[in-house]
Amino acid sequence: MTALRLPSTLTNAQATACLQQLQAGLAQLPAGSPAVVDASALAVFDSAALAVLLECRRTALAAGQVFQVAGLPAAAASLARLYGVDAMLQAA
Repeated sequence: MTALRLPSTLTNAQATACLQQLQAGLAQLPAGSPAVVDASALAVFDSAALAVLLECRRTALAAGQVFQVAGLPAAAASLARLYGVDAMLQAA
């Protein structure tokens, strides 16, 4: 299983470029393989990081893939709970 990786910094300033890179990676995954995003490097982020993950989830589900997030830092998981989207970011 190949995991796509989030950068250490993912704020509004990096969101578009990061999303484009992740979507390109999702498109290269073999059909039926899980789409796993490794968030363990994420250190500096804002709500844009959640938006990127949710858009990746939408893209993966539209392609028939299972979407999972690995290594989501506690602070990011807390932000996801605050926004009520934590259940959408299933842990790998």
